[in-house]
Amino acid sequence: MDGAWKNALERVASAKVAILGIPSDCGAGLIRGAAFGPQALRPALLASGPLGEGVVDVGDVVVVPHLLHDEMVNERQKAACRTALGLPIGFPVSPLSIAERVIDQLFILNPTLKLLVIGGDHSTAWPVVAALDRHLNEPWAIVQPDAHTDLLPERLGVKYCFATWAYHANELLGRGGRLVQVGIRASRHDRAHWERTTGVKQIWADEVRTRGEAAVIEEIVGHLRSLGIKAVYFSNDIDATDAALAPSTGAAESGGLSEGFIRALVAQLGQSFRLVAADLMEVAPPIGSPEDSRRTVAVGASYLRASLEALLA
Repeated sequence: MDGAWKNALERVASAKVAILGIPSDCGAGLIRGAAFGPQALRPALLASGPLGEGVVDVGDVVVVPHLLHDEMVNERQKAACRTALGLPIGFPVSPLSIAERVIDQLFILNPTLKLLVIGGDHSTAWPVVAALDRHLNEPWAIVQPDAHTDLLPERLGVKYCFATWAYHANELLGRGGRLVQVGIRASRHDRAHWERTTGVKQIWADEVRTRGEAAVIEEIVGHLRSLGIKAVYFSNDIDATDAALAPSTGAAESGGLSEGFIRALVAQLGQSFRLVAADLMEVAPPIGSPEDSRRTVAVGASYLRASLEALLA
């Protein structure tokens, strides 16, 4: 296994897409379990067919499950964790910080590399955003299927977590509608509030049902084109999908999006823009019954397959 992983790393420089797992749910809410997402989703993805030419799996980020981001850890603790993990002096120790460093290094090895990331709770999208912002030199945007906005500036004093990552991503993008959220339906504020106060563009789940899936996809593409967007990061929270289809997640919500809509959306983004990264977040196999887990992982694997095909398009 170790030899196969090292062989994969040697192919990064010529690869088209790298698969990276971030098995951390330290940034989640009250219900954990998304740390087991990569472990369940990888075999399901492989069972769906070959990964394709130019795709390498670089493995998982090392996770100390008690840590989240290095800005929350004192120097003494960082030194202790580096010793325990066998990491060099100055190397980050928390999953979000390690992931950001790893993605930076992947882009150094291969500037044209695209990413397929398997989370993890949705805080694990933050290192992807931070690294992409340094790497890209063209107008880019994020399309985020999600039941929740994740637009809090902080939660319980924590800057980066499942409920805040999108706020900081939106600030990094410069607002202006470059963060598009689709499937929202669980929020203390309405769409007008979020669009007015943060400058995001939202399409709520009931709008998708009322207006039709094809029309919504066309609107998203048209909106991004009107902004001059060239590159897109597709950040897919499994709870955007209706809870009846994908119940094994920390905050499942009824009245959500269909599996076919999510797959069609990422496929169209891959055709219309340069899809530079895609992810699947918040799949939590331990939550619910074995049948709940099986169904959720199957849906998740179909999303990863659709995302991989769009990245390779």
